Amino acid sequence: MQKVTAQKLYAQLYDVRVQGWEGELDFYRELIVPSPLTAQGVLEIACGTGRVAMQLAKDGVDVTGLDISPELLQMARGKSSGMANVHWVLGDLRTFEIGRKFGFIISPGHSFQFMTTPDDQVRCLEQIKRHLVPGGFVVLHLAHQDFGWLAGLIDQKEPVYEKGSLLIHPATHQKFRQSFAWTFEPSTQTATVRTNWENIDENGDVIQIWEMDPMRLHCVFRFEMEHLLKRVGFSIEAVYGDFFKSELTDESGQMIWLAKNSAG
Repeated sequence: MQKVTAQKLYAQLYDVRVQGWEGELDFYRELIVPSPLTAQGVLEIACGTGRVAMQLAKDGVDVTGLDISPELLQMARGKSSGMANVHWVLGDLRTFEIGRKFGFIISPGHSFQFMTTPDDQVRCLEQIKRHLVPGGFVVLHLAHQDFGWLAGLIDQKEPVYEKGSLLIHPATHQKFRQSFAWTFEPSTQTATVRTNWENIDENGDVIQIWEMDPMRLHCVFRFEMEHLLKRVGFSIEAVYGDFFKSELTDESGQMIWLAKNSAG
């Protein structure tokens, strides 16, 4: 296999690693496809390799995907070759400028949690609002935090790596295993994940290891998100505990926010 960086390997294995959430794609389809707002197009922020954007595009929706990673966007462009209704843009969630407004902006896969400070959160939401038509909607998919899991991370002085399942590289068919370690900083509500990719041979031995830069994610709580949306001027239409529109409860693993741009 040609030598690759950790970021390129992350992008190449993204689609076999991230399978999505139960009911996720049907939720977006049912919200977006029948709506008159869809004529204004859909923007997916932090789109990765286009996991959600590509499915909406196959339903005939005009979709733009935004991501900060050139490696992930390269994979997305390869998947959408020949499709005229898919567009990819390199940009930062806090500062992106696309030059048009959309009927829907979606943020799947907990990506808003990469905004780790109040200023970053507000800047991102302000950019989203600027890129929505009046009456347009934003969907933010966040993790509903597991307090027990977070509490268990606090006393860890050093990262403790856990091994994930084996993944098969879609192009080379080589075996890789993801090893990851989480830590948590209560004072800033920041969880940090450190990830290694191990190339495994037929005997189960590690041939090579790629070490990713640490990723920091903000652990967003319910009323914090409500305050943020209202501060930026969104009206909150709904908050769900899963993609089947269940009520958000203590047992919910997800938070899905539906908010409207009331401007204009």
